Amino acid sequence: MVIGCGGSGKSTFSQKLAKQLGLPLISLDQHFFEPGWKEVERTEWQEINKRLVAEPEWIIDGNYGSSMELRFARADTIIFLYLPTLTCLSRVIGRTFRHYGKTRPGMSANCPERVSFEFWHYVLMYNRTRAPKILERLKGFAGEKEIFVLRSRKEVEGFWGSGFWGHHYT
Repeated sequence: MVIGCGGSGKSTFSQKLAKQLGLPLISLDQHFFEPGWKEVERTEWQEINKRLVAEPEWIIDGNYGSSMELRFARADTIIFLYLPTLTCLSRVIGRTFRHYGKTRPGMSANCPERVSFEFWHYVLMYNRTRAPKILERLKGFAGEKEIFVLRSRKEVEGFWGSGFWGHHYT
């Protein structure tokens, strides 16, 4: 499973990983949002996640804290893209304007990119509010699962080289 703040590069990273490993890629955004940015109902969301993680092999890209425990339980490898806040925020703002009014790759149909100060605030606060809880949770899987916490663009790029595969980084 690949998790991280909006703008951390989860989708790009996951696409590359899926291609390299020959595994099916599941983007949670495509399952959570219906046309027009309508969110699926909470009970339906849990059922969707149960069905997705029941598949024998997958790479799942997305956070969604309400279903993260399901993915933690089934994943054999967890990759946390824990990039600096300003990196993530600048990427989110950039993609907003690059794709504004169009549905960007990896999103549900008819969910055109829009300015969302609420989402930008989420990105701004992610490393302060959500990341510490995720890091703490990941400690509980040490020795049980393959865990990579990539903290910079350089570490993300290095992951694809010989320096990361087969090593645990937390």
